[in-house]
Amino acid sequence: MTMTDPIADMLTRVRNANSAGKQTVSMPSSKKLVEIARIMQEEGYIQRYDVVEGEPRASLEIVLKYGEKKAKTIRGIKRISKPGLRIYAGKDELPRVLGGLGTAIISTSLGVMTDRDARKKGVGGEVIAYVW
Repeated sequence: MTMTDPIADMLTRVRNANSAGKQTVSMPSSKKLVEIARIMQEEGYIQRYDVVEGEPRASLEIVLKYGEKKAKTIRGIKRISKPGLRIYAGKDELPRVLGGLGTAIISTSLGVMTDRDARKKGVGGEVIAYVW
């Protein structure tokens, strides 16, 4: 079965596993999904991620992070740019999620990065998702 939007699939799997209180979530891997997972780990939303080599294709396993008494670290995830409607932001129009408390994941010509990093480097790009 072919998937039209693997990024939306990844974000939905993480959102569902987080709301169900699961420890890990697994999905088919790609370079872009690994970069999104790397950003989520750097920003402190997940504990870690691993790429597990498999026979048909590799899978990406994400270990979710919870606080005291199973308090959720990820409050929300929203896909912004979709295959049917791409959303781009210039270096001066980069979005702020919850006034800077959340993170916007941006795909730039220099790679996938957060909105803060894109502002520092002075580049714009495709707004992939918001995480808060």
